[in-house]
Amino acid sequence: MTSVQRKIIHCDCDCFYASVEMRDDPRLRELPLAIGGKADQRGVVATCNYVARKFGIRSAMPTSQALQRCPDLIVMPPTMEKYRIASRQILGIYRDYTELVEPLSLDEAFLDVSAATQHQGSATRIAQEIRARIASEVGITASAGVAPNKFLAKVASDWNKPDGMYVILPEQVTEFVATLPVARLFGVGKVTAAKLQQLGIVTCQDLLFWSLPDLTHQFGKLGGRLYSLCRGIDERQVQASSVRKSVSVEETYTHDLPDLSACLNELPMLYEALSKQVERTKTQSQIHKLNIKIRFKDFKQTTVECRADNLNKEKFAELIASGYHRRQLPVRLLGLGIGIEEKKVIVQLDLFS
Repeated sequence: MTSVQRKIIHCDCDCFYASVEMRDDPRLRELPLAIGGKADQRGVVATCNYVARKFGIRSAMPTSQALQRCPDLIVMPPTMEKYRIASRQILGIYRDYTELVEPLSLDEAFLDVSAATQHQGSATRIAQEIRARIASEVGITASAGVAPNKFLAKVASDWNKPDGMYVILPEQVTEFVATLPVARLFGVGKVTAAKLQQLGIVTCQDLLFWSLPDLTHQFGKLGGRLYSLCRGIDERQVQASSVRKSVSVEETYTHDLPDLSACLNELPMLYEALSKQVERTKTQSQIHKLNIKIRFKDFKQTTVECRADNLNKEKFAELIASGYHRRQLPVRLLGLGIGIEEKKVIVQLDLFS
């Protein structure tokens, strides 16, 4: 059976939070701008504009380090509601072309336009129009990748950033993937990339010489994925809806919490914040697990969880105590969360139905 050739678009807004702020204040466009937390409160950079990136500033960098690299850096706190409004506008544009939209974050999504009728079904022209509409209707720029599968579309969207687009046609897949560095493959992090390099594997062309059993032996389940990806194969479908698995809140402290007593003093505030999140997401009836996260002064992290079907402050206190006693060091981050599962409806059939 011949599989249907899919047409996948990956759209990714350029430095999304910063772009929204520059849209609302054009004076910021020529200045180095970062969105993130304060340097004196252990803040980190959520994103930054391309002017700031010229100084080597990047996402997840401590704000204090970013300011060392660029003393003139403007650091703004995130205004999440404004970003959510822009995100909803963008999702509305996507859904004008297909219902098969898989959001990955506020500013990034996969679209399956295989059955789209606009522009005679041309994924390239649809992607061009989407980018133009985001620019005119939302006031920010987006980059896009067009390819036969999700893996290649995501790689392609990063090819001509910012405000660019790259298209990989089905007949171009083999040639494109051959020269692709293995570090760009889905699931390959720093550790795996280093191991691949030790084995003399730098590009996907190098991977082609390895059999599936050999790759599985070296990398386990990831080996099978590497075998497919280096051949440009990715059968994952665009999932139009995703099931929420958890709800959580956390706080990074300006000054380390010195002991267990100090951690427990923070519990009421965190518990209240989590309760509001659970209420907002309407997940109260789906709770099946409580969990806590502790990051200690030395950046080592631990988590503890237990089974539960509702929020319980006393159980959270027990989990925090259990986690704290694993290292008994000052605490820089404390988090509470719930695991959720969809309740299955059981229908009792009539005996004589």
